[in-house]
Amino acid sequence: MTSKTSLLCALLLTLPLAHSAWADDAVQAMAKAGPAAIPFSATQDQANAAKLVYGLLSDSRYAYRPKPLDDALSADMYERYLESLDSGKQFFTAADIARFDRWKLQLDDALKSGELDPAYAMFATYRQRVDERVAFARALLKDDGAFDFNGDDRYEYDREDAPWAADRAELDQLWRQSVRNDWLRLKMAGKQSEDIRKTLDRRYENLAKGIAELKGEDVFQTFLNSYANAIDPHTDYLTPRSADNFNLSMSLSLEGIGAVLQKQDDVVAIREIVAGGPAGKSGMLNPGDRIVAVGQGTGGPMEDVVGWRIDDVVAKIRGKKGSKVRLDVIPVEMGLDSPPSRVVLVRDRVRLEDQAAKSKVITIPATDGAPAQRIGVIELPGFYQDFEGRRRNADDYASATRDVARLLTELRGKNVDGVVLDLRNNGGGSLNEAIELTGLFIDRGPVVQVRESGGRVIVNGDEDSGIAWEGPLAVLINRGSASASEIFAGAIQDYGRGLVIGETTFGKGTVQNLIDLDRWPANESPRFGQVKLTIAQFFRVSGGSTQNKGVVPDLAFPASVDANEFGESTYDNALPWTKISAVPHVRYGNFQPLLPKLEALHEARIADDREFQWWSEDVAQYRAESEKTSVSLNEGVRRAERDREQAKRKARQEERKALGLALDPLADVTDDGLAASERDIVKDAEREKLAEDRPDPLLRESAAILADAVRLLDRDKQLSAQVLPTANKPGHWAD
Repeated sequence: MTSKTSLLCALLLTLPLAHSAWADDAVQAMAKAGPAAIPFSATQDQANAAKLVYGLLSDSRYAYRPKPLDDALSADMYERYLESLDSGKQFFTAADIARFDRWKLQLDDALKSGELDPAYAMFATYRQRVDERVAFARALLKDDGAFDFNGDDRYEYDREDAPWAADRAELDQLWRQSVRNDWLRLKMAGKQSEDIRKTLDRRYENLAKGIAELKGEDVFQTFLNSYANAIDPHTDYLTPRSADNFNLSMSLSLEGIGAVLQKQDDVVAIREIVAGGPAGKSGMLNPGDRIVAVGQGTGGPMEDVVGWRIDDVVAKIRGKKGSKVRLDVIPVEMGLDSPPSRVVLVRDRVRLEDQAAKSKVITIPATDGAPAQRIGVIELPGFYQDFEGRRRNADDYASATRDVARLLTELRGKNVDGVVLDLRNNGGGSLNEAIELTGLFIDRGPVVQVRESGGRVIVNGDEDSGIAWEGPLAVLINRGSASASEIFAGAIQDYGRGLVIGETTFGKGTVQNLIDLDRWPANESPRFGQVKLTIAQFFRVSGGSTQNKGVVPDLAFPASVDANEFGESTYDNALPWTKISAVPHVRYGNFQPLLPKLEALHEARIADDREFQWWSEDVAQYRAESEKTSVSLNEGVRRAERDREQAKRKARQEERKALGLALDPLADVTDDGLAASERDIVKDAEREKLAEDRPDPLLRESAAILADAVRLLDRDKQLSAQVLPTANKPGHWAD
């Protein structure tokens, strides 16, 4: 930010809010709906935060691609805000939209001045419409005649391209079909009418409650993100609480009791106990237990938290390491009207190990006279880093690179023949971690080029000599691999350091930084929030960007999701692909001469791999289903569809038994018609854990491909010299 803009922001923080005529229009328009129509208005802190965000995104040099906050951007914000409120066009009518249109070109003025009445007025209408729809749905449940499923009608669930409903009668029809679909799903799951009625009545009531629980800060964050996302897809505004949660997710640690919580109706329940945390060590809490009151310290008052939002309950339970928290808990096996038990815990720092890197070994059977091979697998769900811990130089700060280095040492001790790094659905994280992780597999050199908003290009690389793993390497990617994952996979590909296998990645080629809005007024406690701001674009050392195009694998699996449905290319305001000059870097290998042989072996193997074939069939079926926009409400048709699916799964399970394959632990799980919060929390958590043990033909095949590469290069010295010209020892792909 320039000094002029910094001064402007500082001055704006001291100016009183002016009141404008269009803000009066917003208030007057909504006042007709009743005294409770506008539940919120901007606080002074929110008004100041809005101005600071404007200064960052439209009036500074911080943003990589700043956009002027004018009428054109206001219209874009307006559409995005409507989308965030009612993406399915299930609540607003065309008349509502016509009334909102008066503010379409005024949201820029609202944000600049900090007078956000139009945003709150639109939300007030939304909340009112939710109440109306819920009332309609709950009333419909009493009409037994509405739930005959012998006709030919359908529920049109995809309304992205549909016009806004002309009137309430059209919304009634839409909701009638939606409620009928909910009823039919529960009926097909074996529920009786009275149970269905109770379940759905509670579901719709909870929908209204959830909206009613939203606070002014939630509306403010949603509105500011309509502006931030109009700048680019990866710029976001975070309230102080959201910023805190984001930083916790990156650090993989928190200070609290070590329990994963879930809201069930009006009560917060324990879904999972984190191993090694205070809750687990105490032996006094179990999954399914309900928390009904929370107290601080040894003698403070107990606060009844029944009916609270889950994030408010979590905020009460978290706290400084070494402090005490008291919980009133009703055990899972007891009814909610039972007297609670008092549990006192001392908070501690809890490491979220489930979200950290993990390893295992896959054995590839002997073939063609070659011995069996052991391929190590490292699953990395994110490029996490405890920024604060690293700043303090703490010995145990969370780091993806440190964890992977430790796992590589363990795998080396197990004498693995190669390593597959699984980055599927790894959405990225810390840029430093991507660079340092790459450094584990190369000696030293550039990893990524970063072009700043002013055009300056900085080359970031690994400065430490030495390689943690010089052996055979493969990187497994899919469409969900993004950002830092693409930096790593692209660098491995550019260096010829290993094989890249899977699907083309997401295509996010931009760099974000967190800007603390409290830095300018030097607030002692968080008040204004933070902005996750796009500050640069990254490029591979070969000069190409991953933006939009992603990283294309050396060996491709069938695409599990269409690029038109998911990925950077689906954003209407994403940066275009571009290219800059390459930077000199080592080429450890050139796998092009090897790829045709690997492809032939892969095709021959999957021709006999039933799990891989089933996965391919499921992908094709999913993509066909995703093209549909409606579902039949004829019970006979739906049961026939379900029966075919169940028969297919049963037949596969029987074939697994006959072939001696590992069984699918979720083969018998069918649609129960329930929302996540309606299921038995203990059984649902157990099911989630079982999903981790489902057959994974893509991972196994990736390990087999790497094993093929090792065998081929070990057998054919001429081919090995062509593919790995710098290798000095057998089994080394980098020296």
